[in-house]
Amino acid sequence: MAGKTIHAAGGIVLRKGARPLFAIVQRSKDDRWVLPRGKLKRAERAIVGARREVVEETGHRVEVREFLGAMTYRASGRPKVVQFWRMQAKARPSYDLMKDIAAVEWLPLKAAVRRLSYPLEKLFLVTVGRGAVGRRKKRKAKARKKTNKKSRQ
Repeated sequence: MAGKTIHAAGGIVLRKGARPLFAIVQRSKDDRWVLPRGKLKRAERAIVGARREVVEETGHRVEVREFLGAMTYRASGRPKVVQFWRMQAKARPSYDLMKDIAAVEWLPLKAAVRRLSYPLEKLFLVTVGRGAVGRRKKRKAKARKKTNKKSRQ
């Protein structure tokens, strides 16, 4: 018999710069590299839990953007659903990392995918990563266009 579904949430976290960098975290318990994510608290909305988990695991405040998708798999014999949002990290960390996290790395997309420990997370990041960077670039271009239009008036 399948146990009760575990609900979790997290972020595909980008940091500004000439080259977009993605956050991945190393868990203390097994040294595996994963996307920042974690279990939701009782009655916690997924988007709220995603922000909380990302801040705790990366130490960076974030702006939550659009929903990117979900992964499902079995954990300890139970179904687990993890929802992800695109997030923009502030330049500098604001908080200490939680004790469950040994390290945070900010890497270009290909390097982040290579570093991840789980094949399902690698596939997920490859699938949504380019789109997450593309959305960021489109938003910047739109803002530039608006600014240029105002300055001409």
